Amino acid sequence: MTANDNDSTPAMIDEVYRLESRRVFATLVRLIKDFDLAEEALHEAFATAVERWPIEGVPANPRAWLVSTGRFKAIDTLRRRGRLNTLKAEVAERFENVASTNAARADDEIEDDRLRLIFTCCHPAIAPNVQVPLTLREVCGLTTEEIASAFLVAPATMAQRIVRGKAKIRDAGIPISLPDEKERPERLDSVLAVIYLVFNEGYSASSGESLTRADLSGEAIRLGRLLVELLPDPEVIGLLALMLLQESRRAARVTSDGDLILLEDQDRTRWDRRAIVEGQALVERALSTRRFATYTIQAAIAAVHAGASSASATNWPQIVALYDALLSINPSPVVELNRAVAVAMRDGPQAGLLIIEGLLNHGQLADYHLAHAARADLHRRLGNLAAARGAYEQALSLAQQEPERRFLRSRLSNL
Repeated sequence: MTANDNDSTPAMIDEVYRLESRRVFATLVRLIKDFDLAEEALHEAFATAVERWPIEGVPANPRAWLVSTGRFKAIDTLRRRGRLNTLKAEVAERFENVASTNAARADDEIEDDRLRLIFTCCHPAIAPNVQVPLTLREVCGLTTEEIASAFLVAPATMAQRIVRGKAKIRDAGIPISLPDEKERPERLDSVLAVIYLVFNEGYSASSGESLTRADLSGEAIRLGRLLVELLPDPEVIGLLALMLLQESRRAARVTSDGDLILLEDQDRTRWDRRAIVEGQALVERALSTRRFATYTIQAAIAAVHAGASSASATNWPQIVALYDALLSINPSPVVELNRAVAVAMRDGPQAGLLIIEGLLNHGQLADYHLAHAARADLHRRLGNLAAARGAYEQALSLAQQEPERRFLRSRLSNL
């Protein structure tokens, strides 16, 4: 145990919960093979920490302590329920895998457990529309409401999907383990999608008072690094590069008051050069394989932005060409919208506006606030103030994130 000021211990416990709770949960799921019991054991372990750490001090390895405590809490629960004697020998053996006498090995196993759980949640036996929400809830700890907001469905509907996913893992006996090399590719697309959704929720939260959540984007990057070690596929490398390059802008994306700063207005001296250098090297590594796809091309676009000293100095023709390549392999209205913005920077606002108007007239992106915000900005740049006002108001009616809403209200007042 490490001695601590009693007054600071509650804050330390809060920090440990924020950083470690889902890792501890993933390990408990592997050991117990029961999502609900693991969740219960997790909270009981933290309740015990609240009681004991202010008196005994914070353990040298809080994560291992919480896993051990949670494991024994689960055993006590099973004993109370009369189920302990019915545990399979395999489960009982797994309880011993994280013995305190082998802390180093246990810590390595814990480090990989969230990746194990992601692959489990992305098992082919689980419906595709359940895989990602299940992982976001159980592996990353997002609330059902946050996930429902990201997927534009009712919270009750999302809750049902998550319950079905947990039941499928239990009833089908899906192992909490990494798949072998032959099985990994078929699950890879879902795993990459999950990690990137986690990153996006941290990089640009879907709703709420804060624009970003550094804990989520940092966790996604950590999982991306683990996945590169496990499976150095070009798209895995490309995804890690993309996340690093986007994350490099975090410090420049908001004011001290938490207000949004657009890419073109950011102080690029505040960008994280170390993350940019690492991301650019990963982009080159992925591109050199000539087997790149969606994430690698997006990373290449981010790398062009990262290499420019200003918005005006950006190689917009290259970015448009990369968006063309992206559209050829992954047609998407959002990609078309992003390409339209790049076209506006290359050829002028009228050229980009024609593309965006076409997308909206065809019903695509009608409920996407960023499409209306982009349309408003191009009208503003052209001097069409009435059209700009209408588009900003439409964007404001759809935006859920408070910093974005403040930005849109500011644009309206400036008009």
